[in-house]
Amino acid sequence: MADPIPATSRGKMLILVVEKDPHVRELEAHFLAQAGYSVEFVTDGLSALEQAQHLRPDIIITEILVPKLDGLALCRQLKAAAQTRHISILIFSILAASGRAKEAGADAFLMKPLAEHRLITTVRGLLEHRSRSLAETP
Repeated sequence: MADPIPATSRGKMLILVVEKDPHVRELEAHFLAQAGYSVEFVTDGLSALEQAQHLRPDIIITEILVPKLDGLALCRQLKAAAQTRHISILIFSILAASGRAKEAGADAFLMKPLAEHRLITTVRGLLEHRSRSLAETP
């Protein structure tokens, strides 16, 4: 079976956000859309795993404390699978867990509360790094 078309081939960069708090989701949607990204949301880790395989987003932003499959376990599973290991993962959490995020394979970590500039700067940095990495791959 052929892989789905990567999100970047379809136009705008696609970001999948895994967040259970509706207020944080609303802010993330506003900031990311304003910066020119397409955004999809799920509220639990299992849904994120399914959507990552289906949508092939450019970045996944996940909280650690999400139901069904926590953000760290989600990150480990995505980075272990050939179909999803190329997806950049930003763990965005209220927990001080940057070391655990790195061990799980996260590409970046941000502490809450949400700050627009930090979020957008980090997302742009991940996308630039990903573009360079893909360009260098034979």
